[in-house]
Amino acid sequence: MTETENAHRPIRTFHPRRGRMSARHADAHAALWPVYGLDVVDGDRTPLDLGDLFGPGVPVVLEIGFGMGDATAVMAAADPERGYLGVEVHTPGIGNLLALVGERGLTNVRVALGDAMQLVHRIAPGSLDAVHVFFPDPWPKARHHKRRLIQPANVALLRERLRPGGVLHCATDWPEYAASMAETLDADPFLRPLPPVPHHRPSTKFETRGSAAGRPITDLRYARA
Repeated sequence: MTETENAHRPIRTFHPRRGRMSARHADAHAALWPVYGLDVVDGDRTPLDLGDLFGPGVPVVLEIGFGMGDATAVMAAADPERGYLGVEVHTPGIGNLLALVGERGLTNVRVALGDAMQLVHRIAPGSLDAVHVFFPDPWPKARHHKRRLIQPANVALLRERLRPGGVLHCATDWPEYAASMAETLDADPFLRPLPPVPHHRPSTKFETRGSAAGRPITDLRYARA
């Protein structure tokens, strides 16, 4: 890669997390990936037709970084009228969510492997009902803050993909990142903050770990104006 190409390469907001799949995960991946899976290829800007994935007119929730997918499966099962498009880079998490999809008979879940912001570029403006960003990598070291997902340019791109009134919902267990998120989201002139909603989502594994370590959980919900 040339120096010029490297200068224009997008900053990664995640650690690539390849890992060994269990037999359960591998079996689910082999059986269900051709039906429910989507590879995200860097640089691909081919428009993604959400109607082809979920059916015409189905409201779609984009979940960025679903981890092992347990919370995603719970939300999708409780919300069958909406489609859930989850994107992750952790291959065992991909396998686990596909296993849950098969075991619970979920038809409203699609699973993408790759860089979430590359995928977002392929989604038409105004076509998402909600975007979930739950417990993204906090990149706690100051020199790594540029890698955080919740940055002004990324927020603007995510907001543009929401329909008017669509909700961007972020959560973190790092207080400093929570303050940074709130500052960034408040600064977007086309987002308006929403009041907190108790018991609004299932807990994730990262949330449980954060709570066990004594870190407060912060949820931030904003609607596109």
